[in-house]
Amino acid sequence: MKIQAYLAFKNQCEEALNFYKGIFGGEVVNKQTYEDKNMDIPESYRHNLQHAELKGKGFHFMAYDASPDTPITSGSNMYMSIDATSKEEAEDIFKKLSGGGSVHQPFEKSSWGDYFGRCTDKYNIQWMVNAKE
Repeated sequence: MKIQAYLAFKNQCEEALNFYKGIFGGEVVNKQTYEDKNMDIPESYRHNLQHAELKGKGFHFMAYDASPDTPITSGSNMYMSIDATSKEEAEDIFKKLSGGGSVHQPFEKSSWGDYFGRCTDKYNIQWMVNAKE
C-alpha cells in the first residue's frame, strides 16, 4: 500500500508545482491538461492541469486544477509534513515555504527536542517542517 497527497488548486497548479520544485527539486511529470478531454469545461480553462505529479528523492505528490464548478475550501485538517535531514535544510525549506504565506508556529526548537515550524504557503497549502537535532 502507498498513500499519497493530491493537492487541488484553482488556476495555479503549474505555478505551485514549479514553486515546490524550486524548493525540493525533483521533476514535474505526467502533466495533462483539460485540452483533449471530453468534459464540460469552458474553453478558457482547458489549458489548466487536470493532473500532474512532482517526483523527487524521498517525495512524490500529485496535484491538479480543480474544474471551475468544483468548490475548494482551504481547511485546517490536513498538512504536508516534511522530515528534513538537518536543521539547516529544514530552516531553509521553512523560510521558502512561508515566504508570501503565513507562519503559524515559528521554526524553532520544540518541546520534544526537534526543530519544528508550521506555516501556510502562498497557495494556501499547510506545511509542518521538522528536523531532529
